[in-house]
Amino acid sequence: MRPRRRRCPRTTPINIQYTSGTTGFPKGATLSHHNILNNGFFVGELCGYTEADRICVPVPLYHCFGMVMGNLAASTHGSCLVYPAPAFEPAATLTAVTQERCTSLYGVPTMFIAELALEGFGSYDLGSLRTGIMAGSPCPVEVMKQVVERMGMTEVTICYGMTETSPVSTQTRAGDSLDRRVSTVGRVHPHLEVKVVDPETGLTVSRGEPGEFCTRGYSVMLGYWEEPEKTAEAIDRARWMHTGDLAVMDSDGYLNITGRIKDMVIRGGENVYPREVEEFLYTHPDILDAQVIGVPDACYGEELCAWVHLREGATELTAEVLRQFCTGKLAHYKIPRYVHLVEEFPMTVTGKIRKVEMRERSVELLGLGGNFTRER
Repeated sequence: MRPRRRRCPRTTPINIQYTSGTTGFPKGATLSHHNILNNGFFVGELCGYTEADRICVPVPLYHCFGMVMGNLAASTHGSCLVYPAPAFEPAATLTAVTQERCTSLYGVPTMFIAELALEGFGSYDLGSLRTGIMAGSPCPVEVMKQVVERMGMTEVTICYGMTETSPVSTQTRAGDSLDRRVSTVGRVHPHLEVKVVDPETGLTVSRGEPGEFCTRGYSVMLGYWEEPEKTAEAIDRARWMHTGDLAVMDSDGYLNITGRIKDMVIRGGENVYPREVEEFLYTHPDILDAQVIGVPDACYGEELCAWVHLREGATELTAEVLRQFCTGKLAHYKIPRYVHLVEEFPMTVTGKIRKVEMRERSVELLGLGGNFTRER
């Protein structure tokens, strides 16, 4: 009888993980044992996990955040996992941290924002927390500072990655300065390569210059399930994964994600990165959360529209008031022309903002008419 042939963990599909669909339709990223087990291990290593840690995981387990960064980071380090509720509930999450004496807490920015805004936040005993991970979408600096100061997560890390890379490519370290941990997505993960390239030419740009973030190594997916053309668009012949994210790398190798190429707004020939505007809007005392998108304009090509979630007790914020707040602090072409007050943003099931849906709804709400297509 012929012996059974061993299947290679590097090339055997183990998980089809659907992308979040923030900029389009979800695609099936096909991952191997080699992809996810190694990535979970290194996430846990950089969080300093041991068998003494108790990790609160309110993020979905069918997404790489919960499955790899949660389950596999814990199981490769003997740590305890705490699931606070079947779906995310801010009060249930903080209750679990208090009752189970969790040392680590996970979440996307919107989850941490909801927890910090809870009525009676000060009544929860979060003294056991030392670390955690904020990931999934760009992390506002002000939110990170509050997580450190008000939640006591002095060793909190930011992870950056995507489903297609199993998912983490860069991570801040506990030994990094507070400024590094709140304003960057850290340095490259062990056994991976990263580079920042000109999206048009593919050539690596100099340190300090913006370009597209690319990564290569064990973490890159096998491909999109039964979509060879989409796979070829994302992964080049040298096996570099082109993320579609804009990044800047400093002289020490720390990276800052400035936004998505598809989200970049071109107003009158000037490039505007929404994240820069969003970071500034967070400093307004009445704004709990803000998202900025581009909408069509006959004169400038595109104008900025800010979707704003106000803090409890704040009842009104007009476009004129917001413009006055921004004047002299932001370049004139970066000041939002439109303001739309909301109580929530359209999100994927994993808690990521769906800006593609926000654009469509804004065009309809503002009566701008026509089809708003973006070629880049």
